[in-house]
Amino acid sequence: MTKSGIRRINGFAGLGLALLAWPALSNTTAVDQQSFLYPEERHETIGEIVTQFVQKSHYNRVAVDDDLSSKVYDLFIESLDRNRMYLLKGDVEYFESLRYELDDIVKSKPMDPIFEVFQIYQTRVRERLTYALTQLESEPDFSLDESYQFDRSEEPWVESSAELDEIWRKRVKNDALALELEEEPWEKTQEVLTKRYNGYLRRLNQVNNDDVFERFMNSFAHALDPHSSYMGPRNSEEYRIQMSLSYFGIGASLQTEDDYVKIAGIIPGGPAAADGSLKPEDRITGVAQGVDSEVVDVIGWRLDDVVDLIRGPADTVVRLEIIPANSLPGSPKKFIDLTRGQVKLEEQAAKSEIIKSQRDGREWSIGVIDVPSFYRDYRALSNGDKDYTSTTKDVKRLIGELEEEGIDGLVLDLRGNGGGHLTEATALSGLFIDNGPVVQLRNSSGRISRLDDPDPVARVAYNGPLVVLVDRYSASASEIFAAAIQDYARGVIVGQQTFGKGTVQNLYSLDQYIRPDGDEGYGQLTLTIGKYYRVTGESTQHRGVDPDIILPSHINAELVGESVRESALPWDTVQTTRFRSGVPLTETIESLTSAYAERAEGDPNVRYQLDVIEATREMTSQKSLSLNKAVRRAERENELQSRLDRENERRAALDLEPIASLDDIEEDEFPDISLEQATGIVTDLATMREIASTPPQAAQVQP
Repeated sequence: MTKSGIRRINGFAGLGLALLAWPALSNTTAVDQQSFLYPEERHETIGEIVTQFVQKSHYNRVAVDDDLSSKVYDLFIESLDRNRMYLLKGDVEYFESLRYELDDIVKSKPMDPIFEVFQIYQTRVRERLTYALTQLESEPDFSLDESYQFDRSEEPWVESSAELDEIWRKRVKNDALALELEEEPWEKTQEVLTKRYNGYLRRLNQVNNDDVFERFMNSFAHALDPHSSYMGPRNSEEYRIQMSLSYFGIGASLQTEDDYVKIAGIIPGGPAAADGSLKPEDRITGVAQGVDSEVVDVIGWRLDDVVDLIRGPADTVVRLEIIPANSLPGSPKKFIDLTRGQVKLEEQAAKSEIIKSQRDGREWSIGVIDVPSFYRDYRALSNGDKDYTSTTKDVKRLIGELEEEGIDGLVLDLRGNGGGHLTEATALSGLFIDNGPVVQLRNSSGRISRLDDPDPVARVAYNGPLVVLVDRYSASASEIFAAAIQDYARGVIVGQQTFGKGTVQNLYSLDQYIRPDGDEGYGQLTLTIGKYYRVTGESTQHRGVDPDIILPSHINAELVGESVRESALPWDTVQTTRFRSGVPLTETIESLTSAYAERAEGDPNVRYQLDVIEATREMTSQKSLSLNKAVRRAERENELQSRLDRENERRAALDLEPIASLDDIEEDEFPDISLEQATGIVTDLATMREIASTPPQAAQVQP
């Protein structure tokens, strides 16, 4: 037994109170069942070296002091009970003594108090789940007019177990009602929820020392900024497997939020990206091995357990049961069938198409290039292969093919492009600007370096009318490219304000700095070490890139993006670097905006999109749900009817046949409204450029 283990069992040195003497704990059976968790000696070693890295290498050269300790404390408690469904006010008041101690603990002191806090939290969870199981002994009365507040994140901590009992009575009733609305009999509902709550308890018992330590260290890292993080040995290995792409899955990154596993992002080139049905923010509620297999309820599961369930042999089907993004808990579930496969570099590649646009009796050809990520095959490059795959090479080839077909303008679609290789962002910018700087990089010591067009002598690949289409999920390298196009006045940026991720991270494998003691390892630290700045000196951090012309978007910028993260590094500026911009597009953008607004006002698709956005925002502003079955069923039917009415109103305006059910909509039938508007804007730009280049005498009427 380790020294830390002896200290842990003999007494609670950090808080100075033995667990069984803690007066607020009531369920002694639950306490007796839980295994004791304790810090291991290597955890304290990791804390010390992480502290050194933070103070020496983090972009802000953060002082590990009481101010940081307070932020870490808030994030740690939030990571345990964000929705305030488990802990009591007395618990949190008791933990408060740690608020200004965590900096000392992570630097050099024993970590016992962290584990003690978790042990109390763990006991509270057991109490709640034990109570929840008792509520399944009889069917609730769904005819009562009650409501359940599912979002309690801003509510005060409750003072008594009796208050939590009432909250959980309604929580269980809501869980049951969600299944009842799917026409499940009470016996089936009882079975599903019993299995779910017992699953919570089982997974709670599987928590180990590394899990607790990793949770705390992530709170420490996230207090620095949202992109710094710590992974323990197990998750470090998982990360290595993902980066090597040596597994078969669906090509989506996942994260946990409350009781759900949520889609954090779609990986270009993977099965989910190819299918197109799964979206960021969707919540997975069940997983089945094939179309006809039983769906396994995964609400409340550990993230790695859900990943293991989704993963499987190549070319096999996994069925996901999801609650779509922006839907309320208990909303109708949706099934998505995906064929497992590897993320393939060739499927990440940029693709092109030509869209025909009618304007003033003439047909215009608009080229569209979809760039899902900024990729480069470094393995092929390092092996001397001159035909290595890269974003820039692919886009240059596609531009040549499009121009051979005679395009009048070009849309570069960066929606959902989360970034990639910085070298590709600068190289791609070079296809559209003559030469010059693309981005500035400031490191933690304040030194600023400038990254220029890597091929300044090469001719511009395309100098025609250009629109860059972005959304809230366009991040990092996408923002660098869009900012360069905007700053050089080379094209028009349209869409939504981008994500605002303007920071640089470095990954440190701690095993390289500490000799592993046995097979356990020390994990890895990701640390923010720099920030990107535009050639104008403005950061892309926090604010992202504001489009020249704003298009409506279903992505709620108040919920998604860097600016919603409390620990996000701020926007700031450095000195402008010397660059040669094109002719300002201010007047051109004003004309384009006016033409777009006039066109959008009479467009049934845009009107439909705005109605959907408004309905979604109204729905997601709710924090509670009725627990009356008749009311909930009516609300669900009204929502489905409203969606059907909106769709048929759109169809009527477009002289299309109405549909009787939303299931009658073909997958490829619905238009890409933002792309339609972008092609309209680039057509306007092409028209304006053609008029400007027409000699005056040619425009006169001949006798």
